[in-house]
Amino acid sequence: MIVGEQKPIEEILLMIEQYKKIMVVGCGTCVAICYAGGEKEVGVLSSMIRLARNQTDSKIEVVERTVLRQCEEEYVKEIENDLDGIEAVVSIACGAGIQLTAEIYEDIPTYPGLNTTFIGYVKEQGVWAENCGSCGNCVLGFTAGICPVARCSKSIFNGPCGGSQDGVCEIGKDVPCAWQLIYDRLKKQGRLENIEKLSPYKDWTTNRDGGPRKIEREDMKK
Repeated sequence: MIVGEQKPIEEILLMIEQYKKIMVVGCGTCVAICYAGGEKEVGVLSSMIRLARNQTDSKIEVVERTVLRQCEEEYVKEIENDLDGIEAVVSIACGAGIQLTAEIYEDIPTYPGLNTTFIGYVKEQGVWAENCGSCGNCVLGFTAGICPVARCSKSIFNGPCGGSQDGVCEIGKDVPCAWQLIYDRLKKQGRLENIEKLSPYKDWTTNRDGGPRKIEREDMKK
């Protein structure tokens, strides 16, 4: 899932200070799960905006909407009939959702209410951990399902550095060494020989640069 955090309210207020009627649009999928951009968060942010503007004698009308996914056109178009008189949109979706909303309604300024942080999973209630670097060349089969790009503090691709001790990364006692985790899991699986194999260097020029990237599935096209 994509994990995000709401921008400081001061930053959001500054972005919309010139408008009298806006729409706050949430997303009911990834950012709803991390309590950053779902229907509840739309209501809270809208109330904060109204309250702040009332205190400055500059009232604002805020329309609240949440769609299932802001990264899919059919859902984003559900707000079309509610945009009458809307001067700006504040999207609390991930960066992909914000950009799609801005593209579909390009006559209306769209502002980000969230900072998109990483791809990860729910570790425990209220805690989300980064575990994927979306690097485009997945090696999880080789590294026992633990991503060295995202989970290693230095994104080292072939074995640990010299800074880890007792399975802990040198950057902090609460950060496990990714390669120690990889070693331990490979050992449980009886695949420790993988540690001795060198993976080809990652070609960042094709996997990370030269964008924007796009994936096409011919079998799914109409």
